Amino acid sequence: MLELFIAKRYLRAKRKQVVISVITFISVAGVAAGVMALVIALAVNNGFKNTLERNLLGATAHVSILEKEQGSGIDNWQELAAKLQKLPHVVSSTPGLYESAYITGSTQGDGAEIKGVRVDPGAPLPDALKHLKSGSVDALRDQDVPEIVLGSRLAQTIGANAGQVVNILISDGEITPFGPEPKRVKARVAGIFEVGFFDVDSHWAYMSLPVEQRIFRLDDVVSSIDIMLDDIYQADAVQHAAEAMIGPKLGASTWKEQYHQILGALKIERLATAITIGLIQLVAGLNILITLVMMVMEKHRDISILMSMGARASQIRNIFVFEGGLIGASGTVIGLVLGYTLCYFLDRYKMIPLDEQVYALPFVPFNAQAIDGLWIAAAAMAVSLLATLYPAYNATRIAPVEALRYE
Repeated sequence: MLELFIAKRYLRAKRKQVVISVITFISVAGVAAGVMALVIALAVNNGFKNTLERNLLGATAHVSILEKEQGSGIDNWQELAAKLQKLPHVVSSTPGLYESAYITGSTQGDGAEIKGVRVDPGAPLPDALKHLKSGSVDALRDQDVPEIVLGSRLAQTIGANAGQVVNILISDGEITPFGPEPKRVKARVAGIFEVGFFDVDSHWAYMSLPVEQRIFRLDDVVSSIDIMLDDIYQADAVQHAAEAMIGPKLGASTWKEQYHQILGALKIERLATAITIGLIQLVAGLNILITLVMMVMEKHRDISILMSMGARASQIRNIFVFEGGLIGASGTVIGLVLGYTLCYFLDRYKMIPLDEQVYALPFVPFNAQAIDGLWIAAAAMAVSLLATLYPAYNATRIAPVEALRYE
């Protein structure tokens, strides 16, 4: 195509005005910088979102059946769990008993949320108990001696290792004539888990459901029925189906409702990031516009000759549209390559550490997705092509006779 050939020649040709070459280089660099920055920023957002979802859903249920008002607990959980297990997309329906306590080890103590779970042979285990650093889940099946599995950060804080004995302080463990009094229970550390999520590793512990019911002086009740799905995005459908069978005193809550604040904040942050960094593309578009305006002024004689030789206005216009498109395409390709390459190495080698107590993650996760690259490239090319319209239109308005009169 003649127009594309001429556009390439104009970009490769030596300039009479060096400033045009400099602005052209800046235009390519601007597009590349904007594309690269957007790829990296969205990769960080995706990384945080996916990592938080994976860690949170590994520790909690996709759909939780809870009491609408705080009471003594769910007492018919066996029958209800069996019914919920038959719903479509449900992988498991297991009971959970949540109680707070203060656990002391060999060095100091710390507060913890103890979850009682079924550990019978064949019973589905929480994801955390599948990530043991030491010890074994089998020890939890001992109904005579209290056994507990601690999060790695919690164990480190209180100074406990697998096989050692810790003290569990229950604030209202015993009822006396003078009211409830604290109760201390000795428990052996059956194992230590680590899921990589700071809040879970530093504040959670697990016990066998019957043992926890016994030491907290509870009947055969549970705090929740935890439903795990084969597709987490079917949670709304399962929630509606569950509410039809659980009765008016209980309610169903999905993972999206439980963590809507975190997920909503990440969604808003993603939009704000795209808009803010997208302004770089507008600056790059202005550079392309200036480059083409100056090039039209420099090439007015060539344009006049082409028009006098029969070139149509549409062909002249296309030369500069292609020229701007080539600048945008070059910058887009460079930006995508740099952005995805940096994301790969930054994530693989965990180059940016974080304070886990603040961010709940030990390093910045990067998850660059192909779909983001597609719309980023499309947006960059759209801005680049829009910037060519005015100078391309001006090029078609050059009068050949006037332009060549003094040549």
